[in-house]
Amino acid sequence: MAVPSSLHLQITSASPSAFECRSDPDFFRSSPRPESAGYGRFGCRPGSAGRAVLSSGGLSSLIFRFPPNFVRQLSTKARRNCSNIGVAQVVAASWSNSNGPAPAPSASAASGGGAPSPAAALAGAAAAPAVPALDFVAGEEALAVDGIENGGVVSQDLGTLEASSFLTSDGSLTVHAGERLGRGIVTDAITTPVVNTSAYFFKKTAELIDFKEKRRASFEYGRYGNPTTVVAEEKISALEGAESTLIMASGMCASTVMLMALVPAGGHIITTTDCYRKTRIFIETILPRMGITATVIDPADVEGLKSALEKNKVSLFFTESPTNPLFRCVDIKLVSDLCHSKGALVCIDGTFATPLNQKVLALGADLVLHSATKFIGGHNDVLAGCISGSLKLITEIRNLHHVLGGALNPNAAYLIIRGMKTLHLRVKQQNSTAQRMAEILEAHPKVKRVYYPGLPSHPEHQIAKKQMTGFGGVVSFEIDGDLTTTIKFVDALKIPYIAPSFGGCESIVDQPAIMSYWDLSQAERVSYGISDSLVRFSFGVEDLEDLKADVLQALEAI
Repeated sequence: MAVPSSLHLQITSASPSAFECRSDPDFFRSSPRPESAGYGRFGCRPGSAGRAVLSSGGLSSLIFRFPPNFVRQLSTKARRNCSNIGVAQVVAASWSNSNGPAPAPSASAASGGGAPSPAAALAGAAAAPAVPALDFVAGEEALAVDGIENGGVVSQDLGTLEASSFLTSDGSLTVHAGERLGRGIVTDAITTPVVNTSAYFFKKTAELIDFKEKRRASFEYGRYGNPTTVVAEEKISALEGAESTLIMASGMCASTVMLMALVPAGGHIITTTDCYRKTRIFIETILPRMGITATVIDPADVEGLKSALEKNKVSLFFTESPTNPLFRCVDIKLVSDLCHSKGALVCIDGTFATPLNQKVLALGADLVLHSATKFIGGHNDVLAGCISGSLKLITEIRNLHHVLGGALNPNAAYLIIRGMKTLHLRVKQQNSTAQRMAEILEAHPKVKRVYYPGLPSHPEHQIAKKQMTGFGGVVSFEIDGDLTTTIKFVDALKIPYIAPSFGGCESIVDQPAIMSYWDLSQAERVSYGISDSLVRFSFGVEDLEDLKADVLQALEAI
């Protein structure tokens, strides 16, 4: 619904040609009024040329001038910012209402020839007692109008609202005042509001039935969705070019729920040798309990992929690209074409690439998954995971997710939203720093080997160049020495934290042999490609020269 920036809204007690809205007797002390058919809780009908009239027993004449950004407040996303979606109270309303007769409108207003002055309207508003929020619906947009200040729509301190007659004690007021009597959701705040609630209410049972029978859009229970979380999901969908996104409590939550939702009991999947260890553990130890088997191939083994597709009824191909921690890359378009020809789905974990460096869905994959804890969040302060794809596939995953739980806290969703606002700036810096440091490390005599897809020496460099616009902010390399020598190098570093994550503003370093595989013997670690001298370095947003100096001095220390 388009609303001109100069729109005036006239509130008067009598004008049959404009919006008519009645007050809810449950929330107002005025006498109940008969409900017009089809007008709902606040019956409304369109008025004339930029005007709307609300009719209620004791409403004074008021003029409202909407601010220029009000059109934005009416957007779908803005309406989702309120905790009672469906009613969509965008901003709180404060109406004058009394048991006495309504003040007579001016002659010009009654005849439709004009409107009372803003000063007169404000004076009328100040003279009458305030009552709870009153919302009205115009077209598909549900609005609630607030008090007036300097010609704009502003929120009011709801503590001054007159309590409805059904609340008689301080105890009840502490529970419901400011909320049940009308809450102020200010949508022209720059940041997305955090909606901390475990459940969502319905005003009447009829609304609940409408929701259950899909005639009404709303939330129901916190595990099934949250307005703040929806904003994060829509932001990720936009980046990935996806129809739908589901965000969950962690990257592993996203991986495991996806596998259980899309691979039937007795099914078969294909994955790769180099991958996150916890993903491998789930595939090797948990999925077999459901009769699900797996073929594990080298990321570059196209013939092995073809063979596995021929020999098995494959449900899903799932891997990372680049992989963890050796940054192997699969040809996503080729893999997708081969798998689709045999009816298999393709899901790529693009955490190391980010949605900025690699568009997985555009390359042909069905799903793209991220540990949003890493680059997407980007500040080492939140756990989250997400999966994006077609609405059909995401709905299948979402249905199982609602059963298993693993819902993301809305405060965490806010941190993801906040982090994504600087994603492009951070990734650009991290791409640049990692590329330069990989080149420096490769040329250093105390470094045996560097793993980074941006280097010509990387086995899948040509594939990476074809499907990536940047090569990520993490570099793995092997020190020319043993476990003890590598420990000495890591401990000599001054800038990075020794920690198990990556992708944040702060640089992080770890030895995978110790951080992720210390419970295995050296021979077992080597079988997974994890040498004792392997280092994984996640470059943050610090200055390149500082990081370069720190790495070089640590190499000199060994």
